[in-house]
Amino acid sequence: MDFPTRPPPSQESLQRYYIGKDISSVPKPAVVLDVAIIKRHCASMLDAVKALDVGFRAHVKTHKTPQVARLQAGEDKSIPANFVISTLLEGETLLPLFKDLRESGRKVNVLYGIPLVPSQVPRLAALARELGEGSISVMIDHPDQVQYLTEFRQLAGHAAAVFLKVDSGYHRAGLPPSMLNKGGLIEKVIEGEREGTLVLLGVYSHNSLSYGGDTPEEVMGFLMQEITGCREALRKNKDSFALPGGKGRELVVSVGATPQVVVVKKLLEEEGQLNEEARRLKNLLHEKDVDGELSIKVELHAGVYPVLDMQQLGTNIHPTGDAEKEVGISVVAEVCSVYNDAERSKPEALVAAGSLALGREPCKSYPGWGVVGDWRREKGSSRLIVDRISQEHAIVAWEVGDGPAIPLKVGQTVRIYPNHACVTGAMYGWYLVVDSSRDGDGSTIVDVWPRPTGW
Repeated sequence: MDFPTRPPPSQESLQRYYIGKDISSVPKPAVVLDVAIIKRHCASMLDAVKALDVGFRAHVKTHKTPQVARLQAGEDKSIPANFVISTLLEGETLLPLFKDLRESGRKVNVLYGIPLVPSQVPRLAALARELGEGSISVMIDHPDQVQYLTEFRQLAGHAAAVFLKVDSGYHRAGLPPSMLNKGGLIEKVIEGEREGTLVLLGVYSHNSLSYGGDTPEEVMGFLMQEITGCREALRKNKDSFALPGGKGRELVVSVGATPQVVVVKKLLEEEGQLNEEARRLKNLLHEKDVDGELSIKVELHAGVYPVLDMQQLGTNIHPTGDAEKEVGISVVAEVCSVYNDAERSKPEALVAAGSLALGREPCKSYPGWGVVGDWRREKGSSRLIVDRISQEHAIVAWEVGDGPAIPLKVGQTVRIYPNHACVTGAMYGWYLVVDSSRDGDGSTIVDVWPRPTGW
């Protein structure tokens, strides 16, 4: 029996309705992806990790679509297609893609990206049965989680790979480097490996503190902190990781977040002018030896980079900092009313898109809930932002000062760039896909990509 989920709408029926329409003429609010921007970001990332000779694992939680996941994986069959999922529904939705990649000769590994809980074991094992041995990884950070891997082995017919989750300062999940062996966790994992119920793959860290970075140097420091923390966790427990007969063991150190991985890309662009910290980071990426028989291979992971959002632009590490050039996701919404005649203390407009259309995620770089793009409207001396937000509607105002009259009309469509792409996308059952490389301003719908909602 299939696990119950919310069925997505038929892609064919959506395509019949939407393709060829202008985004200003569709029911709103609606979420739009610009595939030209997404392709550029994905290709740039693949070029960077290949040139740096590090592993890469693409997170799919932002978009949850096979179309973007395929772009993240690229076409090079010699490179493993490694992914992270945050919900089992993502894995089930992308299963046909994963199988297609495997059948083409790619190695595929899918990591369930939160510490394992018992209710998810049957669904995860079902994915593993479909994909075969070596296809599924889990992360654990407590000795009581190891027991679930026995059931997984029984249901899947083969063992899951395991990452030990390291907390490098974000304090969301994981163990600090000095406490990686909490309650004999490592001994339990090694015992499970001997018994064939799991395969130890490495250690994993995700430090979202980098989203608050103001400069490339600061973001770079967070990544070095992660790598150093993971190496220290392994060094402190090197004897526990030893293989029988004195054979050497290589473990994966999986680290990163989008701002950090973008900074690593910049290492390539500025090869001739690397500062001391950048050189140190580059050395860390390839410093294999930990202590004696234990060595590592660094794997970078990132998720929101194909589309980006205002939070990511706020880290000041992107080429232009221009949302309309760099952010591949936007929400189109209609103007309900305009207040330019002293009805209020400053000019404002009401749009029919609130927290259930945009999310309610703050952004440190400006005091708003979304940025209204310049698409099809007069530009002002300041940016228009979503200044206040309610459930189904929001107030648009100038970012700085009272400003002149709001250059919008009742019934006009605006394009809003959200603060957090992952949360915004989760509000919708499908993406309207445009291609700015074809029509310049990315207004004509060329495809529709359904996406799952829920768990």
